[in-house]
Amino acid sequence: MTAAHNLQTPPSTRVQPAVWALTGSALLMAASLLTGCVTRSDAGADSANRKDIVTDSDEPDSRKRARLRLELATGYFNEGKTTVALDEIKQALNNDPNFADAYNLRGLIYMRLNDPRLAEDSFRRSIALNPRDANAAHNFGWMLCQQQRYPESYTYFKQALAVPLYGDQAKTLMAQGLCELADGQKEPAERSLAKAYELDAANPITGYNLANLLYQRGDYKRSQFYIRRLNNGEFANAESLWLGIKIERKLGDTVAMGQLSGQLKRRFPQSSELFALEKGVFND
Repeated sequence: MTAAHNLQTPPSTRVQPAVWALTGSALLMAASLLTGCVTRSDAGADSANRKDIVTDSDEPDSRKRARLRLELATGYFNEGKTTVALDEIKQALNNDPNFADAYNLRGLIYMRLNDPRLAEDSFRRSIALNPRDANAAHNFGWMLCQQQRYPESYTYFKQALAVPLYGDQAKTLMAQGLCELADGQKEPAERSLAKAYELDAANPITGYNLANLLYQRGDYKRSQFYIRRLNNGEFANAESLWLGIKIERKLGDTVAMGQLSGQLKRRFPQSSELFALEKGVFND
């Protein structure tokens, strides 16, 4: 990661955007933490209405053709070839108009193309076809959060978290916490981020934002725990080092302050954080 803990915000299709540091009201974006590959979610939904779990042999030829197109679309999407991915998705839906996973990816594509109307339509169709697809619920919740439609976004995060076998709960809890922070809901945000941290302590976005939230409310000792763990790892950047410096200053640890200041000067000599340090502007 570079000097500004970015992410793109929590899409969770496994083909999605992501999220990083939240400073004040600004969500810094980047694209890697929350991305992956589109999950095969239709089997779980169909099983609720069948006596047996759906396997490959149960799929009609139209679904198999659609799935192949979806796999191609996913690859193009991850390579940044968005319009090519969209064309593949159109062909997937021509083969199978009821393919929930294809609508989920179509929603991510239209998010990237900055067409919120078609993105919303896509996610709603995906969720209507498969209400148990936690990835689609997560992605739609994140899109609503970016539009500052916070109460609606919480509904879809809750829906995603309610799916028993959902494997990305930490990601959704992180996204929910970031939205609650942007919404000014600091206590719920702390709870969400703390739960996310319990599930994935290595996530730098969760660690930074939890440390920053605790710092803002004066819980410097707990804040120190989270930021030290982040700054001792590979994802430390100018923003996290600066937060660490401010926390150590509050706790009176001049040795730790000096060590962090040295890292900031050596690794990020052009950063605004170093400029603030040299001017003694701690904003407290």
